[in-house]
Amino acid sequence: MMLEHVLVLSAYLFCIGIYGLITSRNMVRALMCLELILNAVNINFVTFSDFFDSRQLKGNIFSIFVIAIAAAEAAIGPAIVSSIYRNRKSIRINQSNLLNK
Repeated sequence: MMLEHVLVLSAYLFCIGIYGLITSRNMVRALMCLELILNAVNINFVTFSDFFDSRQLKGNIFSIFVIAIAAAEAAIGPAIVSSIYRNRKSIRINQSNLLNK
């Protein structure tokens, strides 16, 4: 697969994630868009690592770290959202001001 095709795919995923993160009012949707952004970054790491120097695995190893961070976010994020829903009775971003009680 050519480098340009993979980079275009990664750019599409990144742009969709950024657009969804900016326009979403639901916290669950915002977390899903954040996962799209992290996946686009992982695609870039692996692609550039393979394209420029396939003997060194720096991009692949860094991608594993990003996957671990995304897994932690996927585990902790819904717990935070459910806690906010339990206290505020809403998971809309514009209605949840955590500084006020």
